[in-house]
Parts: sequence; C-alpha cells; structure tokens
Amino acid sequence: MFIKAAALLAAFQATGAVAALSGEARAMMEDSMAWMDRFYDPKINQLYDLESKAAMNHETLPSAWYAVGLLARNGNDGKDVSAAESVISYIIADQHDNPKDLWYGDYTREPEEPDVGSSVYPAQAYRSWDPNWRGFVGLSFITIYEDFGNLLSQSVKDLMLESLYNCSVGDSYREGGVNNDNLYPAYSNPAIMRAIGTGWTGRKTGDANMTNAGEEYAKKIIDLYDKHDTLSEFNSATYTGISLFGLTLWCKYAPEDSIMAKRGPDMLRGVWNTTAQLWHAGMRNLAGPWDRSYSFDMTISLGHLSLWLAPMIGRKESGLHQYPEIMSHARDWGWAPLIAVHSEFQSSLLSDELKQSLKTFSGERTWNGQAYYPPYDLESRNITTWLGEKLMIGAQSYRTKSQNGPSNNNGQFHPAVAQWQYGDDEIGWLSLRSSQAHMKMEVSPNRLKLTYPDGGADSVFAFFVSPSLRQTNVKSWADIQGVSISISGNVNTTPVLTFAGRYGGSAGAYYDHNYWRFEHKMPSGFTGTPELIIEFAPED
Repeated sequence: MFIKAAALLAAFQATGAVAALSGEARAMMEDSMAWMDRFYDPKINQLYDLESKAAMNHETLPSAWYAVGLLARNGNDGKDVSAAESVISYIIADQHDNPKDLWYGDYTREPEEPDVGSSVYPAQAYRSWDPNWRGFVGLSFITIYEDFGNLLSQSVKDLMLESLYNCSVGDSYREGGVNNDNLYPAYSNPAIMRAIGTGWTGRKTGDANMTNAGEEYAKKIIDLYDKHDTLSEFNSATYTGISLFGLTLWCKYAPEDSIMAKRGPDMLRGVWNTTAQLWHAGMRNLAGPWDRSYSFDMTISLGHLSLWLAPMIGRKESGLHQYPEIMSHARDWGWAPLIAVHSEFQSSLLSDELKQSLKTFSGERTWNGQAYYPPYDLESRNITTWLGEKLMIGAQSYRTKSQNGPSNNNGQFHPAVAQWQYGDDEIGWLSLRSSQAHMKMEVSPNRLKLTYPDGGADSVFAFFVSPSLRQTNVKSWADIQGVSISISGNVNTTPVLTFAGRYGGSAGAYYDHNYWRFEHKMPSGFTGTPELIIEFAPED
C-alpha cells in the first residue's frame, strides 16, 4: 500500500497537470475551476467573493485554492501557470507583516480591508482576521510547492518559502487560553494543519527549532487521538474533511523520520473507519452527533467530507448536488481542486473493504465510541449512534465546562441528532440545542432518551426541526413530515412552537436553514431530574 502511494505521488509530481487526475476527481476539479473562472479578476489576480455577498470585493482564501487549480489544469498555452504565479504573488504581498501583531504571517480576508488592529478596524479573531487561514492558505502553498514546483519560477518558490516561514512564526504565537486564543491540540483541524505546516517549513528552510516545534505539536495531537482512537473534534461533515486534508499532508509530505509520517497513515485510516461506521450510504449523510456543523443534511449543504467521498463513490452518492455551487456553503466548492489533487493518494492508503463499505448501506447497526476535547471536556464523552434503513439517531453523554460543548461553540454544537429519509430522497432532521453543561443520553432503535442530571424546574429541551414543502404550516409534532414523533418523560409534552426563517419569524435562519423550534419546558412546580423521551416511526 505504501509503495503504491509513493508511486502515485511520484507520477503526479512528474506530470504536474490535470492529466494525472482521473474520473470524478478530474471532473470535480474541472467543474469547480469552470465555476471559479467566472469569479477571477485579472486586474488584481484575485477572485471575487464566491458567494457574491460582498459587492464584488475579493477573497484571499479561495484565490489560493484557485491557484492550485490553475496549476493542476496547466492549460491555455501557459497562461494558467502565469496566472497562478500572479495570484500567489498578490496573496503574499498582502500578507500581514508586523512581527509584533498576533496576526503576523496570517493572510488577509479580503484585499479591500483596512489594516487589522487600526482604530477603524479593530482586531477580532475570526472576524477581521482568521487565525486558521494560516493553515488553509499555508497548506495550499505547500501543495503547490511540492506537487507543482516544477512549473514555477525559482523567484516565486523562494517567495512562497519566505511567506510560509513568516506564517509558521505567526502560528507559533497561538496558545490555547492565551490572548483568548482557542487553538488547543484538541481543536483537531487547525492543530493538524499547524503541525505539518510548521514541521514542513522548518525542514525546507533549515530551521531546526521550527521543525521540532511541528514534531512536538504533532505528538500532542497523537496522544489525544490515542486516548479513544478518535479525533477530539469529533464527527463533522466539514471539519472531519479538513482534518483528513491535514492528515493526508502528514502522510504525503513528512519525511520518514517524522512522527507525522509514522503515525499519519494509521490515524487517517482510523478517522475513515469511524466515519464509515457513521456514514449512511442510502441517506447520503453523516449520522450525528456532531461537535461542529453548519447543517443537518449533506445533500443540501456542502461539506468537505463529500469532496473526499465523491472520487471514491461518485458525486451524487457523496451527497453533492450535480451543481454544487447551488448548495448552502457553496463557497467550499472552491476546495475541490485542492481535494482532487490529493484524492487518489489518500485513497491509496485506504483498504478496498473500507471504500466498498461507503458505497452501500449494509443494514441496521449501532456504533459506540468516546471522544475527549480538553480543556472544555471535564471527562470523556460517551457516544452512541444507531443507523436504520430510513432513520438514524446519534447522541452523546457529556460533562463540559459550559453548555457551549466540547469546542466552546454552542451555535455549532449538536449533541443529539435524528435524521430520516422519506419521499423522493428528502431528508428530515431534528437537533437538540444545548442548554446544559451536563447531559446523559440513551440511544436505541427508534428511540432517544435525554436527561439533564443538573437540571431543574427551569430546564428546557429545545430542538431545531426541519421544514417541508409538503407542510409549510406546522402546529404540532404531528405536522413534521416523513416521520411520526411522540414525546414522553416528565416534561410538558405540549411544546412552545416558533418558526425561524430567512425573511422573518422568531429568529433568523440557521446557516441558511429555516427551521421550526420545538421547546419543551418542565411542568409547573416540577422537582426532580428533567428527562425527555422521543420515539420515532419513519414513513414506509
């Protein structure tokens, strides 16, 4: 398997062109590039905002993905390579360059923005600057340097190394809990990217301290993974895909003596083994629970996991729409060239049995596991997911520092989830909104029981539930389409019901999704431990 992977890498580096791609990986790259071509502004060699929400301002990060695609395509009589060099040079010229700033070595969010940290543009992590973009842009540059360096001028390659060095220095400023930073080794996707970005750059530039820093950070990630053979940032259609991207670079670019090269392959396979257990091929969706998610349905919202699945099992089968640019979170369709470039190498590390298991639903099953995300988790979380033919239920028991969940992000935390299939491949869903720092769950076929050990008379069980064209006006659980839902326990079984949508209601949409909010409160004068039981009966 390792010999095959090495041969694939050598072949790709030798051709450095789209000819090295085949099947859905090639189609995915070509379709994504045809879409991004329309956003390219040759006046400054950057892409316009891919979601068209910025009055034709430009975007730095998708421009980096576009540069990967230009070099993979390598067409237009050399114009693609020339354009890629111009895109790369512009991004680097716009890189934050003051070593005194926390955002040193990071890349701008858009070229039009004022100086970060100025009186008119205060520094706000994940708003005016995104510390994770060091990894996203940096690993795009590493891919370009390794796989397409033969197409680039030496001056651009030297510029990239200098940029990556500054990027890694700036990334070293990050320490979870310091300056309100949230980068702990448990924050899997940027942590994995940081390890390879730092280690690779240290070796390329001859900086032993930087190399060792990458190795030591990788060890911390590995130690957490080894606790339960799961990533700390557990189960996400988006962020599992990014973690797989980082782990692929561990396997592909780290030298043999690196701990990343030694442990990367078994970690990558381990993540895929868990993902395969939670992937429902019939429903084309990843079962819950999800530590972080922007969506409840991978067939209408684009997740990075689908970009990895598509070359292995097919575009439709992966949950991707025929035209992914119409999906929610469409901006991440710009990742397609980068994923395509690495897809065959990653696939070569996986067994045929695992890849086959992703293609068809093999029948009812239950998966049990654990995950641990310090410092927010106070103990390991216990996870149970049951998958049936047209219904799946997943939940976790947890005790965390706050109701915000293991990654301290309440908005994206989905500790208990049900999804069901009905009609013409329609997906319904239900997600518990976390209101407690401590929860116990029981998952069994067609049944979910939730308990708040520290709850009381003021406790609330609140759920986001899918809307449907079949029934646009919902007055009770009986109106939810595709499944029969019954509520019991010691809650008030009559819910408080509201609607949230893009154009009105009690709240705005949830990451583009309209939803019904069902809220079950405790009865008047309640004493005891709150519990709620949901029983599901999917449509035939």
